Amino acid sequence: MTWLVIGIVGAATIAFKASGPVLLGRRELPARALALVEALAPAMLAALVVTQTVGGDRAIVLDERLAGIVTGGAAVWLRAPLVVVMIVAAATAALIRLF
Repeated sequence: MTWLVIGIVGAATIAFKASGPVLLGRRELPARALALVEALAPAMLAALVVTQTVGGDRAIVLDERLAGIVTGGAAVWLRAPLVVVMIVAAATAALIRLF
């Protein structure tokens, strides 16, 4: 049953993503719609990061994940390479979880 649901959701996702190029073809989006589409991906990513970081079972959870995000954000602010940002964030969360 679970694999059936995964397959259906995957097929629906592929159909949804393919509908844009199929329906629009070679036409360009209006400037206002294009600005909305360009802003949508970062907004969705930020929402996913926040919900995965502090989201619990119908409650806000402040734990080692938040510390990892904060140190990763500091590394980004200091213009560290992406690999360094990931290592710093993961190491911070792992060390706090260890203790």
